[in-house]
Amino acid sequence: MAETGAADLPERESMEYDVVIVGAGPAGLAAAIRLKQLAAEAGNEVSVTVIEKGSEVGAHILSGAVVDPVGINKLFPNWQELGAPLNTKVAKDKFLYLGEKSAIGLPNFLMPPLMNNHGNYVVSLGNLARWLAGKAEEMGVEIYPGFAAAELIFDDNGAVKGVATGDMGVGRDGQPKDTFMRGMELHGKYVLIGEGARGSLAKQLISKFDLGAGREPQKFGLGIKELWEVKPEKFQPGLVQHSFGWPLDGRTGGGSFLYHFDENLVSVGFVLHLNYENPYLSPFEEFQRFKTHPAIRDVFEGGKRIAYGARALTEGGWQSVPRLCFPGGALMGCAAGFMNVPRIKGSHNAILSGMLSAEHVYAALGEGRANDELTGLEEAWRGGEIGRDLKKVRNAKPLWSRYGTLAGIALGGLDMWTNTFGFSLFGTVKHGKPDSACLKPASQCQPIAYPRPDNKVSFDRLSSVFLSATNHEEDQPVHLRLADPDLQLSSEFQVYGGPSARYCPAGVYEWIEEDGKQKYQINAQNCVHCKTCDIKDPNGNITWTVPEGGGGPNYPNM
Repeated sequence: MAETGAADLPERESMEYDVVIVGAGPAGLAAAIRLKQLAAEAGNEVSVTVIEKGSEVGAHILSGAVVDPVGINKLFPNWQELGAPLNTKVAKDKFLYLGEKSAIGLPNFLMPPLMNNHGNYVVSLGNLARWLAGKAEEMGVEIYPGFAAAELIFDDNGAVKGVATGDMGVGRDGQPKDTFMRGMELHGKYVLIGEGARGSLAKQLISKFDLGAGREPQKFGLGIKELWEVKPEKFQPGLVQHSFGWPLDGRTGGGSFLYHFDENLVSVGFVLHLNYENPYLSPFEEFQRFKTHPAIRDVFEGGKRIAYGARALTEGGWQSVPRLCFPGGALMGCAAGFMNVPRIKGSHNAILSGMLSAEHVYAALGEGRANDELTGLEEAWRGGEIGRDLKKVRNAKPLWSRYGTLAGIALGGLDMWTNTFGFSLFGTVKHGKPDSACLKPASQCQPIAYPRPDNKVSFDRLSSVFLSATNHEEDQPVHLRLADPDLQLSSEFQVYGGPSARYCPAGVYEWIEEDGKQKYQINAQNCVHCKTCDIKDPNGNITWTVPEGGGGPNYPNM
């Protein structure tokens, strides 16, 4: 049956706001709160709405997370008396280099000062987002979870004037079902995009307005995380442990973390840089292997795994942040790429960027402007707190990629030390090619034999996805789109050995043999919205789009 065209559908209703914000993460909520704060200080009114594709605020938030409170301090100086869920202060920093059986502790005094976690907090970023949402609603912000921003709306001059939420109740064949409900158009004088890493609207905006011109390609990592309840005798409140080395080889970038917080909870995560070369590598399996290391395994023995998730991270930093402003709005947070890679921290910059965007939007509204470019924002972030934070660490990722783990980390650490005093030995190192161009043909690489899970500390993919509480309406169009289905067989499978079946941490992609032929199967209902396929496919043939609103993972306290 042919897919219903837009002309066959009823016209969408629209709602008008001063500011429309996409994404109820730290950046989007900070922007909404700051707009309301500025309006209240001036005795004015500003209408603000936030739409969120997750079933609730925080449902799609995945992070370590050790939070540098610099952002929350600025947004709510009295956050402690307001009850913000930052309860576990970092008590101890630990850095390890892992061999296959060994673990070498690195002295803290060797670490550049910016790597010190003194004064930071171990938190659930999802719970912090829920708290911020409550504060925003108290101020009059309208927040709509379960509504995915599926389309940009442009005015007659080509400027962004709003977004449209996706239609609900559309069958897999593209036809409206009995439950069909047309999406809404949300119009604003300015639209702020805080979708997180590799957001589908941000990707379109960067392309349409050439926001990446003159920048290095954006670089990404894949972060995979589990939340465990460990035995009380193995819990060390406030311990922050980072490690690198095994199970990855010296040419493959990545690292891992264990964060102890709240009551006997440990967040364990593994970050793999997506510029890896071997198509046989599986980030999920590397993570499971990591937990079996003698220095790691004991923490989880006798414990209970209670949640699982995965998410792409922006790792390009200073060199790769696109121009933030487009006609009608701006990019914020990880949609722009404000993560500090060596610190594995982005929430502080997300909050700061949301506040900065709000201040520029509010000033523009006060001048009677609408749907134009917030041109001062670019200079403001590069010359402000976010810019200072990212510029100091700008060479850590490209040096690691260029010289491998040991030499790259040593040179990156040296560069961060010299940047403490305001200069760099390396200038600004380029990243080179995008992650999609980094895979080698399968014929040039060795397959990797991964051990079977023991179901004590290591597990399979499908039982892990079950813990993410991922759910999609099965009878809906597949939200993972192939530009050329034939290319998947002729290139992705026959040249690269079918890496999507390995790089996806949720078992979405499979190559199945039917009648002696290879068939590509997409299990879209498993998708945890990590966006790795949109980043790593060697032909750029897979496009991640938003599914029906409310679909995806439902993380409780990640």
